[in-house]
Amino acid sequence: MDTTQLLKGVLDLAVLAVVDGEDGYGYDILRRLRTGGLDEVGDASVYGTLRRLYAAGALTSYVVPSESGPHRKYYGITTAGRDQLKSQRDDWHHFSTTVTGLLRDDRPKQGAAS
Repeated sequence: MDTTQLLKGVLDLAVLAVVDGEDGYGYDILRRLRTGGLDEVGDASVYGTLRRLYAAGALTSYVVPSESGPHRKYYGITTAGRDQLKSQRDDWHHFSTTVTGLLRDDRPKQGAAS
């Protein structure tokens, strides 16, 4: 199954959930998403999502100097981001429960002969 369209619809939720657990820099967030099972998520999609969520006030950012390489821009979740995460988490739960119910093999078939 091509999950590209599904992923687009839930990437904000997934990024907020990952950052809610712990602040992180772009590549670290990407790695955590992939480790969590979103293997097909693209680099550009995640970086674009981080920029968009930051611009919308859902994320904050700060730079951490590094002695062994370039400085890293870390992202953390804001109060508005936590509110968005809660709302989207509730929406996801309702949506996934509904779709799971529709996909059950044992549910009665409408119009089926008795």
